[in-house]
Amino acid sequence: MIAAITTASLSFLAGSGPHFVQQQQTQQPVVSMVAATGFSTAKSSKIMAEARTIMPGGVSSPVRAFKSVGGEPVVFDRAKGSKAYDVDGNEYVDYVGSWGPAIVGHADDRVLAAIKETMDKGTSFGAPCALENELAKMVIDAVPSVEMVRFTNSGTEACMGVLRLMRAYTKREKIIKFDGCYHGHADAFLVAAGSGVATLGLPDSPGVTVGASQSTLVATYNDLETVKALFQANKGEIAGVILEGVVGNSGFIVPDKAFLTGLRQLCDDNGALLVFDEVMTGFRISYGGAQQHWGITPDLSTFGKVIGGGLPVGAYAGKREIMEMVAPAGPMYQAGTLSGNPLAMRAGIETLKILRQPGSYEYLDKQTKKLIDGILAAGKAAGHAVTGGHISGMFGFFFCEGPVKCFADAAKSDTDKFARWHRGMLERGVYLAPSQYEAGFVSLAHSDADIEKTIKAAKEVFAMI
Repeated sequence: MIAAITTASLSFLAGSGPHFVQQQQTQQPVVSMVAATGFSTAKSSKIMAEARTIMPGGVSSPVRAFKSVGGEPVVFDRAKGSKAYDVDGNEYVDYVGSWGPAIVGHADDRVLAAIKETMDKGTSFGAPCALENELAKMVIDAVPSVEMVRFTNSGTEACMGVLRLMRAYTKREKIIKFDGCYHGHADAFLVAAGSGVATLGLPDSPGVTVGASQSTLVATYNDLETVKALFQANKGEIAGVILEGVVGNSGFIVPDKAFLTGLRQLCDDNGALLVFDEVMTGFRISYGGAQQHWGITPDLSTFGKVIGGGLPVGAYAGKREIMEMVAPAGPMYQAGTLSGNPLAMRAGIETLKILRQPGSYEYLDKQTKKLIDGILAAGKAAGHAVTGGHISGMFGFFFCEGPVKCFADAAKSDTDKFARWHRGMLERGVYLAPSQYEAGFVSLAHSDADIEKTIKAAKEVFAMI
């Protein structure tokens, strides 16, 4: 993540990819369990030592540095199916999946073949290609609220675009986001909750101006009253509300259906737009995303990850009337040289073709339920406070009693214990997100043997920490 701080000062930030929260540095050394496993990462350590001399923190995205779990990161060499392999030759059952997009498995042969065929024609045109039409139509067919799509290069870009569109369409500047929801590292989203910061409108990252953050209002997830209060205090000034339909960026947090229904009504009553950030949940928890799962119709949505099949991609989409504000159809400007590039489009098309085959989401749900039920049972049997759950191929758990309904609840987790558990699992060939505050992902490639190996490892580590 971004920085090592104390539990008392934990606050939300945007970081990179799905990674946004200032993490607590582990308060005690992570105890290695290599004596029992023979685990070695000498080559990874050498590469990381050099990396820290030429890149900030040695990484291109903060969470990869393992700051919140301690220990040395592993450096990946390749991935295939449900497995990842590091430069030392260690094999891992991978539950990060490139933070979600590897939903059909890493390096799926069907997706790779399609990419190779497309690559022979060129990697980028900076001009329209027919594949854009094909993928856009697939998104429109899958998601009932979507009538038009604009492709970008990342989820952050998609959220930047949708933020500008919200303001352009409503002619208002203020937006409401939620503590614990990540929408990329754009300045306007780098605002944390908390009485001091929220009241003063102060930015929560150096380099973000006060002006950029003052128009961002922060509410508490699953607490409709905090949203009502913001609408009441800012009558006629709020352009819209943006949220994750299932939180994956402060751990796995499920919304109450009444909360989502209430947001839809509040936006309607106040002339504001409701935006679902589906960069993580889109095509992940159902083919139509979180909005299909919950039966809620937002005005706008953002997508990424899965719709690029593992290649860099993002999109914002929604009602035609609103989307036609975007240039060149309308006056709101947004552009990108690599947006809609043929490789990402083709990878996304092939991935969605696989996902829409009968039984795909039933399999994801079955395997993920088996996994999370096994982990929670192992933790509780060993006397640990653990809570969590899943929806389709997305899961998460916390080292606390629960329930966890918002980020403040998640922040009660025992992050030191999680760090020890994470290292123990890593040394037994299970790769999980190196943070208590991240969701996990299961793919169509995860077998019964993968799940059983993971649960067996969980039992061993829970008994030792």
